[in-house]
Amino acid sequence: MVDDRRHTATAADTAVEAIELTRRFGSFTAVDRVSFRVATGEIFGFLGSNGAGKTTTIRMLCGLLTPTSGRAQVAGFDVATQSDAVRQRIGYMSQLFSLYPDLTVTENLRFFGGAYDLHGRPLQEAAARILARLDLEALRHRRAADLPLGWKQRLALGCAMLHEPPILFLDEPTAGVDPISRRRFWDQIYAAADGGTTVFVTTHYMDEAEYCHRLSIMTAGRIVALGSPSDLKAEHDAETIEQLFVKLAAEEEN
Repeated sequence: MVDDRRHTATAADTAVEAIELTRRFGSFTAVDRVSFRVATGEIFGFLGSNGAGKTTTIRMLCGLLTPTSGRAQVAGFDVATQSDAVRQRIGYMSQLFSLYPDLTVTENLRFFGGAYDLHGRPLQEAAARILARLDLEALRHRRAADLPLGWKQRLALGCAMLHEPPILFLDEPTAGVDPISRRRFWDQIYAAADGGTTVFVTTHYMDEAEYCHRLSIMTAGRIVALGSPSDLKAEHDAETIEQLFVKLAAEEEN
């Protein structure tokens, strides 16, 4: 479990901020006026069941989807009007990993490095650093399609981290991965945060919520709880995050 540190973002050290952020698709409201701040170097978790609005929120914050109303800033840039600047300062790992299956591990790193304007020696050095950091050197000539799921996960994280962005967005990165691979993946998240990287991660695994400095719980597009895991459990008299989630879901139904 992560140390119970306090990460209350001030204006000076805010990496991500959302104010009344909303997204509608026709008459359906996928994200309903969510507001929060994420501090620099914080591991901030978005917890919720499938369809709760986690992915829609993260896509707005990455500048991939325009908000219907409200606003958000990432790395000091407005996601609606400065989306290009936002995308240059983040790393994004989607649910499907976004790898090119016919390319090798090294070729995938080179491709994504080029997309972030890394070329020549800087790209070679960055790729070598990622291969070593994620223990991918022995697999560098393997096609992505031939990698086990846990190794695809590592490669996708490496592609997102290649250009050393100050903010990482990870959208359910451990879905379908075995427990040991999940634990190793979170070791990499801790290492990134310890180095000053802000990590925004969505998950539907209750145990992973314990690893976050702070977390929010979404239900039907709204944030129904926000705080550190220990504070939220104490506030709602719950022994585990799973128990907390069940209590909040029951309160919403009533």
